[in-house]
Amino acid sequence: MGSLTGIDESLQYPVARRDESIVDDYHGFKIPDPYRWLEDPDAEEVKDFVQKQAELTDSVLNKCDVRDRLREKITKLFDSPQYDAPFKQGNKYFYFHNTGLQPQSVLYVQDSLDAEAKVLLDPNTLSEDGTVAITTVSVSEDAKYLAYALSNSGSDWVTIKLMRIEDHIVEADTLSWAKFTSITWTHDSKGFFYSRYPAPKDGKEVDAGIETDSNLYHELYYHFLGTEQSEDILCWKDPEHPKYTFSGHVTEDGQYLVMYIRENFDQVNKVYYYDLSALPEGLEGFRKSNGLLPFVKLIDRFDAQYEVVANDDSVFTFRTSKDAPKYKIVRVDLREPNNWSEVVPEAERDVLESASAANFNQMILSYLSDVKYVLQIRDLKTGSLLHQLPIEIGSVNAKSFTSFLTPGIIYQCNLKTETPEMKIFRETSVPGFDRSEFHVHQVFVPSKDGSTKIPMFIVAKKNIKLDGSHPCLLYGYGGFNASITPSFSVSRTVLMRHLGAVFCIANIRGGGEYGEEWHKDGALAKKQNCFDDFISASEYLISAGYTQSRKLCIEGESNGGLLIGACINQVMQGFLNMVVQRRRKSLIG
Repeated sequence: MGSLTGIDESLQYPVARRDESIVDDYHGFKIPDPYRWLEDPDAEEVKDFVQKQAELTDSVLNKCDVRDRLREKITKLFDSPQYDAPFKQGNKYFYFHNTGLQPQSVLYVQDSLDAEAKVLLDPNTLSEDGTVAITTVSVSEDAKYLAYALSNSGSDWVTIKLMRIEDHIVEADTLSWAKFTSITWTHDSKGFFYSRYPAPKDGKEVDAGIETDSNLYHELYYHFLGTEQSEDILCWKDPEHPKYTFSGHVTEDGQYLVMYIRENFDQVNKVYYYDLSALPEGLEGFRKSNGLLPFVKLIDRFDAQYEVVANDDSVFTFRTSKDAPKYKIVRVDLREPNNWSEVVPEAERDVLESASAANFNQMILSYLSDVKYVLQIRDLKTGSLLHQLPIEIGSVNAKSFTSFLTPGIIYQCNLKTETPEMKIFRETSVPGFDRSEFHVHQVFVPSKDGSTKIPMFIVAKKNIKLDGSHPCLLYGYGGFNASITPSFSVSRTVLMRHLGAVFCIANIRGGGEYGEEWHKDGALAKKQNCFDDFISASEYLISAGYTQSRKLCIEGESNGGLLIGACINQVMQGFLNMVVQRRRKSLIG
């Protein structure tokens, strides 16, 4: 990394043409957009610009004399087995496993947690370059069939296929034009619900993930095993609201189909439901009708997020942000849809990230407390706290537990015992990594407004001197209510261990670290708060002696890329303004 700073020749960046003719009028305000031409990824001019940027990058990286050694070290550390948590369906267990350097994880099946595991589906065999990925899997209630969605080259478009689990035979069923879809089986194992868009008209082709046009007229379908997609039942559509998307979910007891309706990326949704037991001849009989499923509209407004946790016949338990920006648990009987009761109230500061039913009469709640996870076991009916599970600073998801210094642990916990004990079921071990060499520290940095404290994790080698001598990588996101929580990174570990770098995550506003209010404080008209928070975090790292301005690197992806671009421009503009002011003073003097 140090060798790059020795490059003394001036870098010749590709020229970004300004098109001064592009000016939008927003309520009387003229807003120029001179670089809109860059929004078309298929334009030859854009392709040429991107290619020149890549060539410039390669010309710099090729002069880095430690690049090959870094690649070798990172590759060696990545070459360690990784597991996702197993899930049970019918009389079988399923899990994903990667031996280390496989482009895609492989799906395995076994008869018990102790039985020999066999490969069920290996996506690495589906393409030469390993870019075909499994995005969704769903096993039928009788564990005889696997429905799975395949994505090509990172596209949101998926193709749904079907496999017989016993003999691994891939059936002829092929469902196209699916996007933003779940796959949920009816309990008779005759078929499943999924979502798709209408096929493009006039033979129009859809690119694999780089198209910029929005998709319209999402629809919910039911597919019967062994039939053509053209025979699928259209269960719901809403042509009056072309931007709506629909996601179907069959409840654990198989009685209800719950449909979530969303319009955009906001954390709000509608909830409709249909009692599948009301079909006297099942969905086969409904196939004869020409209408849509007669859903009941339980929540028909975009005022909050609602997520089913469990149901006992017509009594449903939800996790919701209704009048609770940090979320709470509520309950309603579908027979009395206007009578909602609170089971677990909103916490004063912690965010209820997820809730799931377990052990028949219990639920596991996952809270985010100052960007650190807390796991609770509560009574499903009363909401009373039964146990708090001990975990270190890190992140909990459906796959495993991870932290800055923990590559991955899958815990096993028997909830039927009086005092549940967490035991390690599987643990990822990275060769040559010793967590005792590093230290994780969390600080709370005052932002520009002086009243808001921004949490920031700082990860570095133990006992480093705070003399400003260290390279520092600061990461941020700040958008879409997404929480950036501790996770293990091989590449960042290499930076810290071999190049003496400090790695930091600033949990700026716009994310979900403190609930919906934190999100809204960094969105729309308040977007500037994101940039101020990130710049304040940068200034703290310099003033505290972790680094200095010329050794500070900032990183962001997607929405975080916007963050980085804005901060670079604003800091540079501030610097230029300072130079101009000093120049004026010198002239006056």
